[in-house]
Amino acid sequence: MKKNNSLLILLFLFISANFYAQERGIPVYTDYLTDNLYLLHPSMAGAASQTKLRLTGRRQWFGVNDAPALETVSLNGRVGDKVGLGGIFYNDSNGRFSQQGVYATFAYHLLLSRNTIDLNQLSFGLSVGVMQEKLDETQLIGGPNPNDPNISGVEQRDSFFNIDFGMSYYLFEFYTHFTVKNLIPQQRDIFSQQFETDNQRQYLLSAGYIIAPYGSEWSYEPSIMFQMKEETSEASIDVNAKVYRDFDFGKLWGGLSYRRSFDGAEYTTDGASSVSNQKLQYLSPFIGINYKNFMFAYTYAYQANSIVLANSGFHQITLGYNFGENKEPYECNCPAINY
Repeated sequence: MKKNNSLLILLFLFISANFYAQERGIPVYTDYLTDNLYLLHPSMAGAASQTKLRLTGRRQWFGVNDAPALETVSLNGRVGDKVGLGGIFYNDSNGRFSQQGVYATFAYHLLLSRNTIDLNQLSFGLSVGVMQEKLDETQLIGGPNPNDPNISGVEQRDSFFNIDFGMSYYLFEFYTHFTVKNLIPQQRDIFSQQFETDNQRQYLLSAGYIIAPYGSEWSYEPSIMFQMKEETSEASIDVNAKVYRDFDFGKLWGGLSYRRSFDGAEYTTDGASSVSNQKLQYLSPFIGINYKNFMFAYTYAYQANSIVLANSGFHQITLGYNFGENKEPYECNCPAINY
């Protein structure tokens, strides 16, 4: 019976760890709150007043071998008055599985206001990604099942492409984004087709508002984000609070994000006599600073569940640099646009 308990707990941990870690394409973390909206929404390519270069590094569960890790490099900016271009490279790894990919983005921005001072902008973006996945099975031969036909004993590779499409709308201090990831059905050959669907489509919807009291150097940004996977109906919601403080040298900001899934996993620790249900939830405080054209941010994510693989949390650092001709800022408190 103890063996069954262990298997149930390990299964739950696997589901929790991979709910967001091994998605098709760039995983959806809370790094969008550290001025990284373009990583999630292709419509944000070139939306800001300057060209943005961003580098991120994320490490999970320090002290756990082969724990999930993610690195991204992104660049996006405006070409002319209405066209935005961008590119992303990422490397995502989790144990024996890893994926690398490159995205190229085209965005189009429509200014709906009567002049270039008021912000009333509708944006569309399309990203085309080319990805390669690897599954290392070289050290799985010779174990308890040396003749398992599902283990090849080699490093399996599979390459494919997909498309993300998004829309963004800004009206002064209000904004909303909608993105569909992985529009095209793709079957991964390195996994058995009996166990994985070719539908990896995912929907992201977010909205927020910046509250800027008159004459104050402080501003506040509550926001939410909802995401759902079409095939499995897995869904979660982020509830975010962010605060900004203006200084002569730039801007200091920080906040807190709470993520909760709507789906739970059942588990037992004392045999089958009692079964509990646990829903994945994260608390993610973050802090950042903008100094002239430079940006630095740190995010810590803590899995607030009773059963976890490790208590060390997830750490992420974001480095950024803004350059290029700075457009005339809009008359609004809208940090994602007026940088």
